[in-house]
Amino acid sequence: MSARLDIVLDRSSPVPLYFQVAEQIAEAIRKGELQPGSRLDNEILLADRLGLSRPTIRQAIQYLVDKGLLVRKRGVGTQVVHGQVKRSVELTSLYDDLRRAGQDPATRVLNLEPARADEEVARILGLPPGAEVLRMERLRYAGGEPLAVLHNWLPTGLAPLTAEGLEQRGLYELLRAAGVRMRVANQRIGARSATAAEARLLDERRGAPLLTMVRTTYDDQGRAVEHGSHVYRASHYSLEVTLIER
Repeated sequence: MSARLDIVLDRSSPVPLYFQVAEQIAEAIRKGELQPGSRLDNEILLADRLGLSRPTIRQAIQYLVDKGLLVRKRGVGTQVVHGQVKRSVELTSLYDDLRRAGQDPATRVLNLEPARADEEVARILGLPPGAEVLRMERLRYAGGEPLAVLHNWLPTGLAPLTAEGLEQRGLYELLRAAGVRMRVANQRIGARSATAAEARLLDERRGAPLLTMVRTTYDDQGRAVEHGSHVYRASHYSLEVTLIER
């Protein structure tokens, strides 16, 4: 391995050899002996060094990929992923949270255009069916890794939003700069499998677990100012909630 690890195998143990290898690599990641971005030796070299078969090493690496600790990159090899983004449940944007956590957020705007609101979006935003709204789709990165696909719908005329502006600043920051005073939001968290299109955007396999968040935000007058439906890589993202006894 690029960062040399002492992996000790007990061949008399009932614990499978692939699992022994995987657990020792995982422990090295937890202890910081393998830093985010560290690259592992290829499967052939690692198998030869440990005296194991290549399928055993491949199984160990796949186990850690599935747990979100490693990622395979074409032309680069197998690397330790960046630490998972942990986000508290507050009325903040993902961009704000990533920047505050030093995660170097970046955005690619996939779509930004006026559209006719379908029945559900119109109802949520308090608009008549078919009313014009601003529809956007963005791909959010953290530390150079794709993290989330963000879909949002807004009433028209709230703020002068452009693709260039959305790639440089967060949506909430732009809305606040335009005088929109957001006060409360309804939010629902869930989970599902990635579609083929989402998997391509997020550099995941089809069917990989994704966290979902549906949020509607209201201003200080009680008017809905944005509705969002977002998906996040479960291997890179989690939500933290503080519970208080009443």
